[in-house]
Amino acid sequence: MKLGYLNEPSVLHNIKLRYSQDMIYTKAGRVLIAVNPFKDLQIFGNDHVSAYRQKLTNSPHVFAVADEAFTEMMRDEANQSIIISGESGSGKTETAKIVMQYLAALGGSNRGIEDKILQTNLVLEAFGNAKTSRNENSSRFGKLMEIHFSTMGKFYGAKSRVVQLASSERSYHIFYQLCAGSSFVLKERLNLRAASYYKYLNQSECLMIDGIDDAKKFHQLMKALDIVQICKEDQELIFTVLAAILWLGNISFKVADSENHIEVLDDEAVTSAARLMGCSTQALKAALSTQKIQSEKDTNAKKLILQKAIHTRDKIATFMYENLFNWIVDQVNKSLQVGKQYTGKSINILDINGFESFQKNSFEQFCINYANERLQQHLIRHLFKDEQEDYESDGIEWTKIDFKDNQECVNLFEKKPHSLLSLLDEESNFSKASDLTFANKLKQHLGTNPCFKGERGRAFSVRHYEGEVLYDTNGFLEKNRNTMPSDSIQFLASCKCELLPLFSKTFDLSLKCSQEQSVCQKFKGQLFNLMDQLECTTPHFIRCIRPNIKQLPDIYDEGLVLQQLKCSGILEVVRISRAGYPTRMTHQEFCTRYGFLLSEANKSQDPLSTSVAILQQFNIPSEMCQFGYTKLYLRAGQTDSLELKRKQVLQGTVVLQKYFRGYQARSYFQELKSGVATLQSFVRGEITRRKVGVMMKPSITIYSKNLEEIQAIIQLQSVIRGWLARKDASTTNGFKSYPENAKHRRKPLVKILEVKDISKERVQNLPSPLAQLQRRVDKAEEENAKLREQLKQSEKKWAEYEAKMKSMEEAWQKQRASLQMSLVAARKSLASDSDNTQSTRNEVLSPRYYGSEDANVGSRTTAANTPIKFSSNFAVSDGGREANGMRERGTNGTLGSLMKEFDQRRQNFDDEIKALNEVKPGNLTTTTSIEEFRKLKLSFEGWKKQYKVRLRETKAKLHEADKSRRTWWGKLIN
Repeated sequence: MKLGYLNEPSVLHNIKLRYSQDMIYTKAGRVLIAVNPFKDLQIFGNDHVSAYRQKLTNSPHVFAVADEAFTEMMRDEANQSIIISGESGSGKTETAKIVMQYLAALGGSNRGIEDKILQTNLVLEAFGNAKTSRNENSSRFGKLMEIHFSTMGKFYGAKSRVVQLASSERSYHIFYQLCAGSSFVLKERLNLRAASYYKYLNQSECLMIDGIDDAKKFHQLMKALDIVQICKEDQELIFTVLAAILWLGNISFKVADSENHIEVLDDEAVTSAARLMGCSTQALKAALSTQKIQSEKDTNAKKLILQKAIHTRDKIATFMYENLFNWIVDQVNKSLQVGKQYTGKSINILDINGFESFQKNSFEQFCINYANERLQQHLIRHLFKDEQEDYESDGIEWTKIDFKDNQECVNLFEKKPHSLLSLLDEESNFSKASDLTFANKLKQHLGTNPCFKGERGRAFSVRHYEGEVLYDTNGFLEKNRNTMPSDSIQFLASCKCELLPLFSKTFDLSLKCSQEQSVCQKFKGQLFNLMDQLECTTPHFIRCIRPNIKQLPDIYDEGLVLQQLKCSGILEVVRISRAGYPTRMTHQEFCTRYGFLLSEANKSQDPLSTSVAILQQFNIPSEMCQFGYTKLYLRAGQTDSLELKRKQVLQGTVVLQKYFRGYQARSYFQELKSGVATLQSFVRGEITRRKVGVMMKPSITIYSKNLEEIQAIIQLQSVIRGWLARKDASTTNGFKSYPENAKHRRKPLVKILEVKDISKERVQNLPSPLAQLQRRVDKAEEENAKLREQLKQSEKKWAEYEAKMKSMEEAWQKQRASLQMSLVAARKSLASDSDNTQSTRNEVLSPRYYGSEDANVGSRTTAANTPIKFSSNFAVSDGGREANGMRERGTNGTLGSLMKEFDQRRQNFDDEIKALNEVKPGNLTTTTSIEEFRKLKLSFEGWKKQYKVRLRETKAKLHEADKSRRTWWGKLIN
């Protein structure tokens, strides 16, 4: 079996240059083992995501574990968890990133949440990771990432490492990144110096990590903060608190008296820290050098000795950073909608602190190793205890496999009344207790426990599953008490920096809720809550193995790897995986999943019989499966053929359904489209008919009445002129009489009625330009809603034009009324003529009315768009009448040319209007329609003005001719 590992991020940055081996994984039962270094990032690209998602490859890989968890979540509708464990420096953090990368690729519908998920790691690493002697990017907190399809949940725990650093260690990455990468403006505002200037950073003499650019990391952090939606104002507050912590560490003290009481040195560190914290220099000095003692009557200030003042300063700095980290986690969770109630299922990714064993292990390593011990028990219970108990309870033939159980070590930490944690809390409650008395009490009560070993002085050893670890109890009691002086809390509450009063308020609330719990009690409570949450999920395990202790690539220490495999129980997992049945399903679940693959002849109502028939149909040997009382147990790989066949059948069914549903959808669409088109045609036809009926009826009525009257007047004039001509001829020749003239006169009256009927029919058939224009506008409104606003403006202009036309029509109505009065007078004169036979007077009156009506008819012809033909050619005997007839014929010739021009112009305008109406509505744009109508209107108005002028001139000439006729008739009468 060839193994491989996931290395830590410091090596990952120069991965292509430093690594030459391929990434190799091995699957041991339900545990993925990774023990070989990266070669490059190609095995984590999008091609591999698609390959594992589409099941194109089944080789062990982190993507395969993530895909299995995602598939089971969707299939079984159950929450999943991926538990990543291993020693410090084995690559747990990088493995968690790879898992989230795959899950983010699966949930690609919300790109914003994906970026936040991936960028959250960068923020948490900067504030929660640090370099240790064994790991260049060691997580100092346990992290649980809860992803709801593409949305995240909460994070757990944080242990501060701000104050003291061991050799070859660094504090949290953010301090070095801030000093190296902040802008000039930010440095000026925070009065920042190089990292080597601050005591909290330079005491370990390790300020840089090979291959890591802190300035570049800081710029990446700024982008990540923007992506997780931490605003610029909050970012400035974060950096202000960090700078204040650094300047607090540089504050120095001097002994002021013989009792070793101290005073704070008034230097740059004090003024910078006070300015950043938002307090006065004197207030900061008092908080660091004195302690208030409450008595029955009053409060006294007691000066502190040097060791106590340093402890108070470091306690304030530690408190500020711990609360800052928790506040940042809360802001990230708010950005990721952590508080929202999700109805869907989730996948939990646990990246817990790695097991650590140094030459000198402190309280922090004690808590971290306890958490790993509890997590190992969770793995053992699921992989060994529960599985073997399941075989025995379900009646499966099974030979029990022995495994290394760490339950005894877990009991050493937890089992009351005498456990490591309970004895630590008990001793912490005594004010006079010390670390030495705590070590002696452990030896007294736990000396017989096989997992405990007392050492000299303040030390003791614990036999963990990873090996024996030596702990030094120095500082255990003080760190476990987690006491924050009330003076310091009040001081922080009075600071003007926005975050510090918030931290003190949060501390008071948590203190009331926890009822002064110790650090161990809080840590144990968080760990138990974590385990309870994991118990409600289906677990998947990834075990990271550290290949060497030198943090170098291409070095494979077989002894170290084998030791980790033995300690973690991986070898027992391999044995139980080979002998066991990893695939377990109830008979009903098995029938539900694969029952449809059976032929009709083999189908049965009994789930057990159906399961047997399925296995027989697919030739699965009996030694590769067992039938329990409630479940069917299969060896590894036996369901591959079933899954392949099931996938093929489902794909074929889906294809068939796709085509059938497509056919249904298209048929329904065509039917719906046809019905809609039919309905639209009826509706549009009805709307158009109503609009045309409303608009055309008044226009046709007005025009038809005007034309009928004009035609009647023309016919009447022609009859009068004819009668005058015949009468003149009868007077001259002396061969016609009045009765005969009366007979001939009745026939034209009949013709008048016939012509009236014919003209009425023609008028009804004549197109109305205004109605056509209105229909064109209506069509344009229906087809293009965007033109309505501009068409409204056009309609306003047309309304003004119509008002002008109405005023002209009113003038024409007045002229018609005068004409009708003239006709009445003419009829009366004709009646009197027939009675009195006074031809001379009639000859005088007729030309007078003829001349007057001639001018009026010309003007009415222009308004009604109807050409009029004049037929009044007179033959007279004397020279005056011949001259007057010549003038009249000249005038009639002028009127004829004007009428021809009018006919031509009218025809041209009719053609242009017709051309505009024939343009398709879809091709008529707003600009084109308005511009064309505007040009046509301007052309019409220009010609109309010219035509009016010429009409006036012709009318003047007609008046002159009328005067000459009157003179001639007067001479004739005389």
